[in-house]
Amino acid sequence: MKQRAALRTAPSLRDTLSYRGGVGQWAWLLHRLSGLGVLLFLVLHVLDIFLASFGPEVFNKLLFLYHSWIFRPFIVLLVFGVLYHALNGLRLVIVDFWPAANVYQKPMWVGATIVSLVVTLITIAAFFWEG
Repeated sequence: MKQRAALRTAPSLRDTLSYRGGVGQWAWLLHRLSGLGVLLFLVLHVLDIFLASFGPEVFNKLLFLYHSWIFRPFIVLLVFGVLYHALNGLRLVIVDFWPAANVYQKPMWVGATIVSLVVTLITIAAFFWEG
């Protein structure tokens, strides 16, 4: 009889995968996306350093591409991704090591997100200032 009750209370796959909203889910999603973005950048960085072994002309062509206007949005996203991932990771470490800080999770996440956005906006302004 207890097994039947347990089966009825188990969440379905649809319930498990559905969006419930809230700060925790946004923090989780942004943390995963920023981590994947940083990983993609690191793979690209290793690839371009490898291409440097083919000579300076190949490497300089690649650097010219990185400094073009097409890549600037990706650099801005990289700034946001690295900073957000680092600050949110620190928030997670704080909550893991000091359980009493659990009540401050939302303000810490909002702070990490705001700092990341402000630095990203400064980066955008620097790009416009640079021309």
